[in-house]
Amino acid sequence: MNSADAVPRITVPPYETIALVLQGGGALGAYQAGVFQGLHEAGIELHHLSGISIGALNTAIIAGNPPHRRVERLLEFWETICQPYVGPPLSPFIEQTLFNINDTVRQTMSAVQAGSALFNGQKGFFRPRFPPPPSVSPGDEATASYYDTTALKQTLEDLCDFDLINSGAMQVSVGAVNVRSGNFVYFDNAKIRLRAEHFMASGALPPAFAAVEIDGERYWDGGLVSNTPLAQVLDTRPQKDTLAFQVDLWSARGAPPTNMSEVSDRMKDIRYSSRTRMVTERLRWEQYVRHVMQHVLDKVPEDIRASDPYCRMAKELACAKRYNVIHLIYRNRPYEKHYKDFQFGLSTMREHWSSGLEDIRQTLADPARLAMPENASGFVTHDVHREEIERLMGGAGK
Repeated sequence: MNSADAVPRITVPPYETIALVLQGGGALGAYQAGVFQGLHEAGIELHHLSGISIGALNTAIIAGNPPHRRVERLLEFWETICQPYVGPPLSPFIEQTLFNINDTVRQTMSAVQAGSALFNGQKGFFRPRFPPPPSVSPGDEATASYYDTTALKQTLEDLCDFDLINSGAMQVSVGAVNVRSGNFVYFDNAKIRLRAEHFMASGALPPAFAAVEIDGERYWDGGLVSNTPLAQVLDTRPQKDTLAFQVDLWSARGAPPTNMSEVSDRMKDIRYSSRTRMVTERLRWEQYVRHVMQHVLDKVPEDIRASDPYCRMAKELACAKRYNVIHLIYRNRPYEKHYKDFQFGLSTMREHWSSGLEDIRQTLADPARLAMPENASGFVTHDVHREEIERLMGGAGK
């Protein structure tokens, strides 16, 4: 979108892999598109894309287009799905003008946009089923949902080049849940040929959307099990020095709710944030242990390393690779309610997009954040908002 004040092109340290990790979050996913625009402006080349739910759909658009068309295609995708499935949308000029009046008007418009999604569906994405699915009597597993996503398949096939996605130009992986077994799986272009159905399966959140059939099995949204695919990227073998931009749409931190609408909103934040901090800390600790193990092995004589079975096992576990995880987490707006993830609308989308663009520009304003870690664990994280809070708290205590 807005390219003014774009960050300068950045020289990234020699990481073996630069990854973009995209969480699920419905309409909030436009924030991820803004983050990607900022990375594109800075000339940061991605090697690995991994997404879940709306993150998987953004992944398809990015990986399915040549670099010079990716932002353009993302915008086309979001401007399409942020229109009602039927009927003309409100004039973008009028909608934006109303949206900018104050938070009260924004809250009213947000409710209208969410209601439109529920009753009308979204263009190129989903529409209500008619007749609706049965509640008790036997039905069809292909239509056991409140909405039909047939239009999404056509949208993805129109906007994505699946030959490019499967060319190996970058690694692409999206998470889903096998409905029959309950097992979490990743569809990865290093192992299989990805089709529109794989990305749709990653975003098939029940009961809104039906499970997607792939090779005789049916799959639901990966966010049912894990909404953040960071571990999948960092656990890829062989391990590599990795710079990962993790874009989360739900904040694990928040104020205690004071009414039932806020309760619903806070429940979603906690449920779908997938305990980002806890997962990241676990990964950091595991890498710390691997680093220590490698350091100890380096001091063991070669003949003992070769003959001692425990040294051989330790060699398999040890790792000297380094990880830098850049967190970008969407921050709730005061007027947003529990329906923010299905609050599709051009004005809201543009604000989410601009917020993501602003956050990544602020992050990249200090290239030192991209430096390879030199600490004992070989693992660092950065979050400009958390860093700012810590800076202010530190200043308050002085």
